Amino acid sequence: MKDFFIGAFYTLVALICLCAIGWFFAGNDLAMFKFFAPRQEQVRRDTFEQSKAYRQGAIQELDNMRFEYIKASPEQKAALASIIRHRAADVPADALTPELYSFIKELP
Repeated sequence: MKDFFIGAFYTLVALICLCAIGWFFAGNDLAMFKFFAPRQEQVRRDTFEQSKAYRQGAIQELDNMRFEYIKASPEQKAALASIIRHRAADVPADALTPELYSFIKELP
């Protein structure tokens, strides 16, 4: 009977140790994710913003907005100018066409 209690005790201790180890690894995983996930996401975002597709899409959108600005009424032009400046802030100046760059610089 004594051997049964000793075996049950060791089994209980082993189970507690396994739970503690699992708890440690889960906490470690969470800590690693908390530290590395924002950095990985920033690298992914930077890579996307430097891609050819993103830059061409942004330039095309700004070009379309320029044509809308030309056709707009004076009240609409003020709102469009604000939107165009806001969107152009995310696009590097060297990626813009010369016409588009000068248009954005001349916006009121």
